[in-house]
Amino acid sequence: MAQKVTAWVGWVWFAAFAILVSGLFNIISGAVAVFSPKTVVSWSPDGVAVVDISSWGWVHLLLGVLLVIAGFALFSGSGWARVVAVVLVIANLLAQFVSLPVTPWWSLIAIVLDFFILWALTVHGDEVARASR
Repeated sequence: MAQKVTAWVGWVWFAAFAILVSGLFNIISGAVAVFSPKTVVSWSPDGVAVVDISSWGWVHLLLGVLLVIAGFALFSGSGWARVVAVVLVIANLLAQFVSLPVTPWWSLIAIVLDFFILWALTVHGDEVARASR
């Protein structure tokens, strides 16, 4: 019996567009951070930690490029694109947690968006292959 494609497949297309937008914003914020000579000093229970913003800028820049590529690959409906996108979104989620002291509002927005993307890709991802045929 053939499984039908439901309207929930739209969430996966939303995830593809959201990954593209998130990747573009990571590219922009990463480029700004790369050329910023600032450092951030944060207090931890173990003492003071000094974080160079430009080094994290390279992480965001590279992650942004990979997210854009994964976003375009998701439109093909292939399973490997969903797996790669899930791994990259989890990496972006972790990078945004690290960036919370520097850009708290953007990091919180990106974290929430990443959870929606993960939900869409893992819950409704199997219908995309059927819809793209």
